[in-house]
Amino acid sequence: MKQVIEQYKGVIVQIATPYSTGTGFFIAKHGLIITNEHVIRNNRQVVIYSKHFKKQLTEVVFIDPHHDLAFLKAPTQIELPEIDFCYEEQLGEGSPIVAIGHPFGLKFSATQGIVSSMNYMVSEISYIQHDAALNPGNSGGPLINDQGQVVGVNTFVFKNGENLGFSLPAKYVYETIDKFKEGKGDPAILCDACENLVFEKDKSGKYCIHCGAKITLLSQIEVFEPAGMPKTIEELLTKLGYEVAVCRRGPNSWELEKGSAKIKVAYFEKNGLIIGDAFLCLLPPKDIQPIYEYILRKNFELEGLTLSVKGRDIILSLLIYDRYFNIETGHTLFKNLFQIADDLDNILVEEYGAEWKEEY
Repeated sequence: MKQVIEQYKGVIVQIATPYSTGTGFFIAKHGLIITNEHVIRNNRQVVIYSKHFKKQLTEVVFIDPHHDLAFLKAPTQIELPEIDFCYEEQLGEGSPIVAIGHPFGLKFSATQGIVSSMNYMVSEISYIQHDAALNPGNSGGPLINDQGQVVGVNTFVFKNGENLGFSLPAKYVYETIDKFKEGKGDPAILCDACENLVFEKDKSGKYCIHCGAKITLLSQIEVFEPAGMPKTIEELLTKLGYEVAVCRRGPNSWELEKGSAKIKVAYFEKNGLIIGDAFLCLLPPKDIQPIYEYILRKNFELEGLTLSVKGRDIILSLLIYDRYFNIETGHTLFKNLFQIADDLDNILVEEYGAEWKEEY
C-alpha cells in the first residue's frame, strides 16, 4: 500500500478559490482534473498546484451540482502518472481503501480504512460509506483500493460521525467523462432536473434544451470581485507585482512567494487585523541555542516586524489594523516584510543551521 500511496503524490492536485480550498486528481489520458463541485462552486477559474507545475489558473470545464462533481482543464505538456478506475463489481464491504488529499497549506495525507457499505443512499445517489478519516480540504480527492485504482471521489463526512466518510462511486465519474467527451472539450453542466449534459455551444440561455429547467452555464457565473479592505489588499499585491488571482487562498486570505520565503496574508474583518506571516525555515533538530539568541537580538533591531517560533517554523510577522492601512502605508510595510524575509531565511539556514521547509 505504501507504494500505491507514493504513486498518488504525483496525481494529487491542490485547488484554491476565493471561497475555499480542496483537492483534485489527474486523469491524464482525458486531460482532466477531477474534484467536487462544492470545491470550485461559483468560479469559472481556480488556482491549481502540484509537484509537476507551479501555481497557475485553470478553467472549470464541467459542473454537476447534483452529484457534487466537477472537471478542470489539466495543464498540457507535462508527464503525468496514469491511474485506473475500479469498476463496482471489484469492490465490496470489508474491502481495504485509502482516502487521499492535499489541500493548500496542509501536507499530503493518506488515511486507511475499509468499506462499510456500497449503497448508502442520499437524494437517490448511492455513495460508498467507509471509515477512512476525511480531513478538512480532502474534498475532491480520490478514494483508492489496495491495487491503486480509483474507487470513488471523497465527497462528505458526518460531523462528529466517528470517521464516517462518503465517496461518490467511480462509475459516476467515468460515465460522466464519456458523456463530457462527446462535446469535444466544450464546457458543460449537468441539468439537475433531467440529468442531461448541456454544452456551452448549445446556446440555451438560462434554460435546459432538453427539459426547459432553469440552469446556469459556466459562462453565466459572475467573476469574483473583492470589495472593501480585501480589494485594497489585492490592489497593493498587484502594485507589488503579484497576480492576485493566483495568490487567493480562500476567504480574505492570500499566499505568495518572495525569493525562497513563503508569505501568507490574511484579513480578519471582525478584529480589523491584517496579518502577514513569512514562513522562513525550520529550527534545526539540535544546537538551537545560537539560533534562538539570533532571533532575540534581531527582534530588537526590527521595526514593525516580529520574529517568532511556532513548532519548528521560524516566522517573520507583520500586524496592522485596517484603520491605519492604505495603499501607501501598506506598500512600504509589505515591501519591507517581503525583502527582509527573503534575506533572513538565507542567513538562518547558511549561518545558523536552520533547515529549508519542504514545499510539497
